[in-house]
Amino acid sequence: MHALDGVKVLDLGTFLAGPFCATVLGEFGAEVVKVERPGGGDNLRRFGTDTECGDTLVWLSEARNKRSVTIDFADPRGLELVKELIAWADVVIENFRPGVLEKWGLGPDTIEEINPRAVLLRVSAYGQSGPLRNLPGFARIAHAFSGLAYLAGEPDRVPVTPGSTSLADYMTGMYGVIGVLMALRARETTGRGQVVDIALFETIFRALDELAPAYQKFGYVRERMGADTVNVVPHSHYRTADDHYVAIACSHDDMFTRLSRAMERPELSAPERFGPKQNRLAARDEVNGIVSDWVRSLPCDEVLARCRAAGVPAGKLYSIEDIFADEQYQHRGTITTQDSRIGPLAVPGVVPTLSETPGEIRWLGPELGEHTDDVLTRILGRSAEIIAKLRADGVV
Repeated sequence: MHALDGVKVLDLGTFLAGPFCATVLGEFGAEVVKVERPGGGDNLRRFGTDTECGDTLVWLSEARNKRSVTIDFADPRGLELVKELIAWADVVIENFRPGVLEKWGLGPDTIEEINPRAVLLRVSAYGQSGPLRNLPGFARIAHAFSGLAYLAGEPDRVPVTPGSTSLADYMTGMYGVIGVLMALRARETTGRGQVVDIALFETIFRALDELAPAYQKFGYVRERMGADTVNVVPHSHYRTADDHYVAIACSHDDMFTRLSRAMERPELSAPERFGPKQNRLAARDEVNGIVSDWVRSLPCDEVLARCRAAGVPAGKLYSIEDIFADEQYQHRGTITTQDSRIGPLAVPGVVPTLSETPGEIRWLGPELGEHTDDVLTRILGRSAEIIAKLRADGVV
């Protein structure tokens, strides 16, 4: 049994943000039918590292558990098939520019007429309303517009990409899951679906802690701080004697007291020194320098051992090579190896872990149109002869 057994999802989206929501729903049991254009399919198939099967590693990992169906929206017969799939679905997902769905004759009003119980998730760069609604945008633009990219990097240097260029896509997909599940829960009471409207930039902005209230209250414009954190210190990355980096997080005074003991310098946490947070913030460079010198005097394993013995949160900055070797990752199944069209492939596992109705990966990204016959026969009731005719005409 899976948590979302019986939930039917129609994925009309492209690339990553909307489709990632469908991926997560599919991991927990929802049946996901992904509609792609004949011939080319979703551009995500060509985003990332190419493989011998013709699709990229990104596609193989992120299109897991989906049934690929090819349908030409421009053909009235294809549009009719899509409308029938909308009637079948509990959830419809799209992430085109606002107005594109309406241009195809599949706007929210039409979807409601076809299936008043359907939940429609609409993902776009700037949302379905506002002066910028019609502008295109990808995750990198969302990082810029949300304020995140401005904060990423070293002071007085070019802002950098905050880790992954696809961060906004993944976060928006996760917020999409939240929105869809809440809408399905509301449907149990109202009997009706609704529209879930998410902008890429909003999901990033929502995660920027006190950025907005600090500006409104004090006019404070946060600048790039490198690895440091604005409200606490030491809370950064430090280089070890064997040229690794460790993250140390002292989020409150008690934690700094523990770190002082780990460094065998308990006097640093005295009230007249750096014990109170305000004192540490006022002497940020000095405190960071003291911690940096201590870390630089020891190998990585020794720094981590002393911090952990003292109860100080600390961790090595992992490369993917470190991740593959780590026992915690292995124990949790955070990386799982699955059969694929290019042989065994390591991909991220399912998150979160549910004790009674866990999710699973049933297959990795499918071939283009791999499930067209199955879906048109099993769900839409078309005969083999009709499907053959549609295929000959380029409709599917």
